[in-house]
Amino acid sequence: MTDMEKQAYIFGGILTLANRLQVLGDKLDDHITLKQWLFIAVISKLEQPTPTISEVAKVTGNSRQNVKKMAALLEKQGFISLTKDEQDARIVRIHLTSRCIAYFQNRSGKENEFMANLFDAFDDKLTDGLYEGMMKLADNVNKMENALE
Repeated sequence: MTDMEKQAYIFGGILTLANRLQVLGDKLDDHITLKQWLFIAVISKLEQPTPTISEVAKVTGNSRQNVKKMAALLEKQGFISLTKDEQDARIVRIHLTSRCIAYFQNRSGKENEFMANLFDAFDDKLTDGLYEGMMKLADNVNKMENALE
């Protein structure tokens, strides 16, 4: 297989695996989708200071409009709260609720098992190589996005 063929396989494989992971992840929980889980995970990592809708959109690669829709749904479910920024009322900040934190603490075993199964038979070398490759792909995507602006 040539490098070009391998690269085409990797590209198609990433897209296919993303779809399969979403379907698999959505079966983990009847109350929250994998995309909602990722949304909440991003917020928890950006929590200091509390992230804005625009910041979450940038990190997740979604449009601001899609992030607003997901935020509204998660707010109705009681997982997050949305507040106006104290200095600029045009900015909306996203906060995790105590209900959200408790909910995810109660299901952390399920998530840990999912991740352990997903990366079964990965040693440190394979994990490091995949991580480095994903980071390089992300850098290249960033460069391509910036070139389009």
